[in-house]
Amino acid sequence: MISGMTSSQGEGPTQSDAPIPTPATQPMDAPESTPESASAPVPKRPNRVALAADADRAAAHGNGKTIALTFGSIGVAFGDIGTSPLYALQTVFSMDHNIVEPNPVDVMGVISLVLWSITAIVTFKYLVFMLRANNDGEGGILALTALLRKGVANRPKLYGIALGLGMVGGALFYGDSVITPAISVMSAVEGLTVINHSFGQWVLPVSVAIITALFTIQRWGTNTIGRAFGPLMTVWFLTIGALGVPWISRFPDILAAISPHYALTFIVQRPAIAFISMGAIVLTITGAEALYADMGHFGKRPIRLGWFVLVFPALALNYLGQGAMILHDPTTIDNPFFRMAPDWFTLPLVILATLATVIASQAVISGAYSVTRTASRMGLFPRLTVKHTSKEEGGQIYMPATNWILYVGVLVLIATFRHSSNLAEAYGLAVTGTLVLGTILFLCQANWNWHTPKWKIFLFGFFIGGLELVFLAACLLKIPAGGWLPLVIAAIVITIMTTWRAGKREFDRLHYAQEGSLSDFIEEIRDEQIPRVPGLAVFPHRNSDTTPLALRHNVDFNGVVHQHVVLVTMIYVDAPHVRHVDRIRVNDLGYADDGIVHFTCRVGFTDSQDIPKALRLAIGQAPELSSLSEEDAYYFLSVTTLNHPRVRTLATWRKQLYVWLAHNSSSGVQVFHLPTDRTIVMGSHVEL
Repeated sequence: MISGMTSSQGEGPTQSDAPIPTPATQPMDAPESTPESASAPVPKRPNRVALAADADRAAAHGNGKTIALTFGSIGVAFGDIGTSPLYALQTVFSMDHNIVEPNPVDVMGVISLVLWSITAIVTFKYLVFMLRANNDGEGGILALTALLRKGVANRPKLYGIALGLGMVGGALFYGDSVITPAISVMSAVEGLTVINHSFGQWVLPVSVAIITALFTIQRWGTNTIGRAFGPLMTVWFLTIGALGVPWISRFPDILAAISPHYALTFIVQRPAIAFISMGAIVLTITGAEALYADMGHFGKRPIRLGWFVLVFPALALNYLGQGAMILHDPTTIDNPFFRMAPDWFTLPLVILATLATVIASQAVISGAYSVTRTASRMGLFPRLTVKHTSKEEGGQIYMPATNWILYVGVLVLIATFRHSSNLAEAYGLAVTGTLVLGTILFLCQANWNWHTPKWKIFLFGFFIGGLELVFLAACLLKIPAGGWLPLVIAAIVITIMTTWRAGKREFDRLHYAQEGSLSDFIEEIRDEQIPRVPGLAVFPHRNSDTTPLALRHNVDFNGVVHQHVVLVTMIYVDAPHVRHVDRIRVNDLGYADDGIVHFTCRVGFTDSQDIPKALRLAIGQAPELSSLSEEDAYYFLSVTTLNHPRVRTLATWRKQLYVWLAHNSSSGVQVFHLPTDRTIVMGSHVEL
């Protein structure tokens, strides 16, 4: 029993089109807050819906728009994978007391494995196949989960499997979101030690200062910086490609590593060493998931063009150049990326690398906002405050709680691991876990919804999934050295998700019992001849069957019912966006003569939950509401206080966690964009 522990939970008018695997059609309190769209907040990431539409129009309006979108994708989608050369090979040759040696067999084998891993995972898996699995143009592991759920909504077991895989994948993404800013920024700043070894004492404070500035500016929106992302990253990719060319020209034998023969030779001659090295080689494909997640921003064609025309060639040239240099001078394994540059260019390269890592970190932070908001809409998190940072771009949002939790996590990692090579031990497991889960979800989609021939599914799973499982197995060896970190982060996130779902389910059960039948309530006000007063009262509510507690309390406390009563239910669909003309549906409950109207507003996970805006749409589209005006509406919310009785519905610690989450969730006033001067909040009490 937990006594004296209380919290408030708003009565949200939210439910989902798709059933949740327990009660088959479980209403979800999955709102968040102010903005509209998902993905990039302040981080000036372009609106997914707008850019997806731009991508569609590109074919009709010529190549100009495609080129612009390709340029934009280079600035946003490729930041993470584009900064991997900073630390990937350094980690390979410094791991476990240099068991991977800078000799011809190892170097040629490693470079060959790098090139073919990038080709298999990024080019074939994501660019050729995964981009086809889009949820109305939206990509990413949770968008794939939503797409898969739509296809198996009437099959509870498969639905539960899809949701569970998506939860684990989303949880691992948070580990990536914490580690990426830390390892990227630190690896760039560590270039100072190449200039002068004594500068090493400045790596930590400079990294902390950059990280602090990065997270601080999130709340203001980075329109100007965002427009600079494309040019800066284009310069970055041209630079890293150019760095490799002189070394390749001096030692052209390295080009033989393009042949998979050298990868196979390395594996056959030194199998144990090759297996262990895979745990670091996986760092070369970090950010592959971002390509898929950013499909909604730019469209498939621009992302593919950006990869094949600039990004892949630049990465290949750089890795080949690093390999050639290491063969020529094995002492350069301490920091091969910066050792490639001539002395006069080292400092400018450090500055450019720092800017590139900030952009890579920005993309991951934006992705964390997007994942958090989508998870909230799916009923996996409580509603959180979301601030819209642009009137023009719906995709630019800022989530304060997510932002500062990530910031604290990044600082803790920097202070604990103190060097990018140490963080690399923790990085791979988060990446490989996400890759494997993405492949499983994709294969489930191909099997369950697309009915792809089994032999094709087997080939994809054997070659792509098999390679990813090898990466995962190699990374599992690093659990004692830091690989435990993403597992701990994922475990915490999954605990929060499952506790919130279980607590919310129990809360809803008790809450519905208090609400009672709407039809019975209307009979009561008819029989008791409750006085009607002029005005329009709007009650956000989860469904059309039960009575909003705020409506009951208004009658109990004030003894009146407004002349016009509108019940509003937000329905979340497993899609990014619902057009305005398709959002509103007025439901005939048979109570129009009593002045009571109910309508639903369908929204995707990038749409706003703006109830006043929904009311305006409903008034414009429904004859039943044509005589009303949104400006005259008053909004009534019920806030429920939770506490813990002796009855054991959930484990005590889970009750505590749920109550804490509910207490810290954002208010319905913020979530539904309600005008504070026309909103009345009424209280109730639930024993959980």
